[in-house]
Amino acid sequence: METIHAAEEVRLSWSSEPIRDGAVVVGRDRIGDVGTLAELRERFPGARVRRWPGVLGPARVHEGPLPDAPTPRERVHEVLKLGAVVVLEEHAGTPELRAAAERNGVVVWPEAPSPPWEPAIRRTGRADLAVLDETGACIATVCAGRLVHRRR
Repeated sequence: METIHAAEEVRLSWSSEPIRDGAVVVGRDRIGDVGTLAELRERFPGARVRRWPGVLGPARVHEGPLPDAPTPRERVHEVLKLGAVVVLEEHAGTPELRAAAERNGVVVWPEAPSPPWEPAIRRTGRADLAVLDETGACIATVCAGRLVHRRR
């Protein structure tokens, strides 16, 4: 079953123009479609709709050390709370951190891409989304189609 994630604005990349009253259809772990909420509700009438305040866009890449927390699982969860679903291997160097990342669907990259790469929402791409408020704080994170963080 699909889920439509809708927000005041949707950005296919953080530097792209917004889609006002936009939405993203997620089926399993993939992006099904992007458009306005009205268009997508019409095309996917049985989909569950989640409405978010703020701006919905691609999940972030966490390029620094993982936040401190008592356990590897909690350290990975702290990254998810920041809207990130990718960490760099140099900061997830222990087997326990890599295992915690894998269990949560977080991608471990061997190194930062060069030239710098901008995450983007693409049809049929992995469903990695972040919803940010007006201050840039993360309200919700979707990792491989699963809602893994919600601030309320």
